[in-house]
Amino acid sequence: MITQQKINNILNKYDKSQITIGVLGGHSALDVCRGAKKMGFKTVAVCQKGRELTYARYYKTRNNKGIIDKVILVNKFADIVKEKVQKKLRKLNTIFIHNRYFWVYCDFNEIENKFLVPIFGTRTMLKLEERDISKNQYYLLKQARIRMPKIFASPKKIDRLVIVKVAEARRSYERAFFLCNNFQEYQQKSKELLEKKIIKQEVLNKAVIEEYIVGAQTNFNYFYSPITQELELMGIDTRRQTNLDGIIRLPADQQLEVLKHLQLKIIETGPLACTTKESILEKAFFIGEKFVKTCKKEHSPGIIGPFALQGSIAPFANKEEIVIFDVSMRIPGSPGTRFTPYSGYLYGESLSYGERIAMEIKKAISKNKLDVICT
Repeated sequence: MITQQKINNILNKYDKSQITIGVLGGHSALDVCRGAKKMGFKTVAVCQKGRELTYARYYKTRNNKGIIDKVILVNKFADIVKEKVQKKLRKLNTIFIHNRYFWVYCDFNEIENKFLVPIFGTRTMLKLEERDISKNQYYLLKQARIRMPKIFASPKKIDRLVIVKVAEARRSYERAFFLCNNFQEYQQKSKELLEKKIIKQEVLNKAVIEEYIVGAQTNFNYFYSPITQELELMGIDTRRQTNLDGIIRLPADQQLEVLKHLQLKIIETGPLACTTKESILEKAFFIGEKFVKTCKKEHSPGIIGPFALQGSIAPFANKEEIVIFDVSMRIPGSPGTRFTPYSGYLYGESLSYGERIAMEIKKAISKNKLDVICT
């Protein structure tokens, strides 16, 4: 088992003047590496063979341009836990920045217990994004008393419009969402998906049935510094989703016709930077601070660095309220947040997540507090 003391021992052996920022080649890797290079760090990307060209060619460091200094090729992403890969990373004095790819393609237990490389952030909290484990994101939202949609324990109890979040059969990390208004619709739509082998019965049995909130989709992207103990709002985004994004651009009559032949897909394909009016900001900080406080209490040491509370701003009793239905306990895949003004209000210029992470690591090195931000 990897203890904090083992990570501290590795950090103590590192040459602090030659720290490398490491990433898995995907998700938010370019954002992280751009920020790391800007702050003077070296970078390394662990890439899967056949998916490496973005990092090994197009954004490779050369002739005073590019951001990827070194690429470590593996047969599959999960091979990052192999000892020879870990040795290369430790030799480079690597601090690893986890992202969604890291936890989709690698095994939670192996990352928590075998990946002996310092990780920026709390390595044991990422699994709490999963909906089928105890004390997960829903538990934390409830403990923090953050408004969230009603969750239905049984499809027989559906009494309003709901969204059923069930994993795809082929890609378990993607959701085959479907909407229904009662138990009969649930049976009909789930039967269609089962017959088309889009989902499996055993996974459907574990699906989350969640009240569908009609509002403006808004994701609040935060950064919590355990060094300063301050919460920052890095930016806000909304999402483009296939094939939903294309369907909603059609006139209503054409939407109905298209849906006779296509299954609705709600797979995130590209975040869009957006803003909200200032009267919402205090509410956004309020729920962010409640979430940070709850995480400290429930899962020591709590949130370190990036996280996101994803939901909608919806009308209730003539006022807008934030409703959260998803949590990202790591860097969100939203590089566009740097084009929102919120970090600029604090630092004078808008920062990317990569820059903010690198700033925190740089500060921790100067204060001899890497053990506070790395687990």
